[in-house]
Amino acid sequence: MLIKTESNNAYQSSSGFNQWSKRVALYLLSLPRLTKSTLLFSIDFAMSIFCLLLALMLRQGYVASHISLAALAFYAFVPVASLYLIGFYRSASRGFFDAVMGRVLQLFFLLIIVYQVIIYLSPSATIPRSAPVIFLFLFFIWLWNSRLMIRALLKRLQGTGQNRRPNACCDNVIIYGAGEAGRELLESLRHSYQYNVVAYIDDDPQLTGAYLHGKQIYAAHALPWLIEKLNVAQVILAMPSMSRGRKKQIMDSLSGISVKIKDLPSLRELADEIVTVSHIRPVDILDVLERETVEPVAELLQKNITGKNVLVTGAGGSIGSELCRQIIKNKPKCLVLYEQSEYALYTIDQELVNLKTVDADYQNIEIISIIGSVSNEKKLINIFEKNHIKTIYHAAAYKHVPIVESNPFEGTINNTKGTYHCARAAIQARVETFVLISTDKAVRPTNVMGASKRLAELVCQGLSQSNSQTCFSMVRFGNVLGSSGSVVPLFTKQIEQGGPITITHPDITRYFMTIPEAASLVIQAGAMAFGGEVFVLDMGAPVKIVDLAKRMIRLTGCELKDDSNPNGDIEIVFTGLRPGEKLYEELIIGEDNIEPTFHPLIMQAMEHSFPLQDIENILFEFAEKAKQQDVVWLKTQFKFFVEGYREGSDKDVEVEKVDTTLTDEMG
Repeated sequence: MLIKTESNNAYQSSSGFNQWSKRVALYLLSLPRLTKSTLLFSIDFAMSIFCLLLALMLRQGYVASHISLAALAFYAFVPVASLYLIGFYRSASRGFFDAVMGRVLQLFFLLIIVYQVIIYLSPSATIPRSAPVIFLFLFFIWLWNSRLMIRALLKRLQGTGQNRRPNACCDNVIIYGAGEAGRELLESLRHSYQYNVVAYIDDDPQLTGAYLHGKQIYAAHALPWLIEKLNVAQVILAMPSMSRGRKKQIMDSLSGISVKIKDLPSLRELADEIVTVSHIRPVDILDVLERETVEPVAELLQKNITGKNVLVTGAGGSIGSELCRQIIKNKPKCLVLYEQSEYALYTIDQELVNLKTVDADYQNIEIISIIGSVSNEKKLINIFEKNHIKTIYHAAAYKHVPIVESNPFEGTINNTKGTYHCARAAIQARVETFVLISTDKAVRPTNVMGASKRLAELVCQGLSQSNSQTCFSMVRFGNVLGSSGSVVPLFTKQIEQGGPITITHPDITRYFMTIPEAASLVIQAGAMAFGGEVFVLDMGAPVKIVDLAKRMIRLTGCELKDDSNPNGDIEIVFTGLRPGEKLYEELIIGEDNIEPTFHPLIMQAMEHSFPLQDIENILFEFAEKAKQQDVVWLKTQFKFFVEGYREGSDKDVEVEKVDTTLTDEMG
């Protein structure tokens, strides 16, 4: 019983001491910053005197009586005052980093030289020449260890003051890259309760087996093994200079493993910033698509923009808004935003106005926002003439295939007739350049949206032959990542909700390109035109949508749920092709009507055209036929003017082929 009582008393005594020390620490933390800095300064000055006395005793075995207190105070005060001058006491102790002590070390090397000069020039030297070296070495050890102790104490207080989640709730993380970015990232992750860094991976074989901040560095080939052994949930690519090809190789090596892969911004995006947790982001979907990009040609970007008045229709849409962002970077004299949706116009207007506010380079650019329809030709003529527009990017269009299929006349009037009115207004106002943004769905379309866009191309081709001063061109490309209605944001949302991911058909493929790259190539292609060209962007290889979905599932650390893995996380459900949907898209109508240009990602399609009068004849009938909702007439015009047009989805076409085959066999 006596032993138990003493044990309990000892435990209570220890617990009481801990509570007392915690209260003292919290009290010190609550002090004003100036008070805390003064306290640290005073303690460091006292320790500086002690280190100087210790250095003299180590050097001589005693402190000589002829050394005055004033001299000791002077030598001890100089390093502390110097630390204050370099801002050492303005840094928070909880943010103590190795880089801070690196600056202190540089300062102390300088002070050694200063001390040596003082001792050399002094007629009666009071301390030995080696004493300052020993003194500053001891003082440096004090500074390093005292700050480490303060930081450890603060972390311990934070751990007891907050309901820290158990280790099981933290993600084990591997940092890929043991360079400066990887080191800074580890320092930042140490203050987070969401991540537990367990190892480094680096491509440099000379670093294999070494340790960085207590974490071992492994070779790249060990990554899959480490993920399994250490139960790793996330791999963070901390090499901002890593090429897209190398990222693809890493992701391919992890293709059979469900682990989250995250990334840091590029060196250009990071600039001189210190890497923090906030910089961690999901892997760029472009890396999943294995698509390489090409640096834009500055001369082409500037040709139709710099110093000119530019107008963008559909300025609030996915492509239109990105065009506006890139146009303003090339410093037009004036940028007019023309948009039918008030909210979309407000959003891009505010973004560009804020950009003008924070960046002096754009403050002299006039931004004008106008609500209007592209079918209002008189209004367009007035706007073009009033604002002296020289370049137009016509991005306004209804683009969602099922919606336009259900509203054929509304979609065709906006996409085709709207282009006609906008182009005629450009000719009337003597606009120099008119660029139509088109789509790969205009090639052998099976839907109203694609057919209406091909008719819009024919309008521009016809007007280009009218001997006007306006140079017309069309730029045709496929799906853009992140646009409204794109599968990527849809899949992302479905994964976040726990699935399932919905895909219309297991064999469906699409071309993909990022919105910034598409907008950049549109601007460059428009600058290459002489009149009437249909430019086609190199979209790379078509992507199978089901493969894209599977890779996105793996990149989020989830497992595919299917017959072979019924306990997986995310299921893929096939819903069937929608009305007017194709299994695959094409960029050119003919097989041999494509020619290269000097830009590696821009080609020219030699497409058939019709006389303008023939196109105008059906446009003039649109209003009356729309009142009657004569969809049969509309689709008859598509079949005549739009090469390869067929009504219905690829599913309907496949059924039709099967029926024809059976009929032939029975006959």
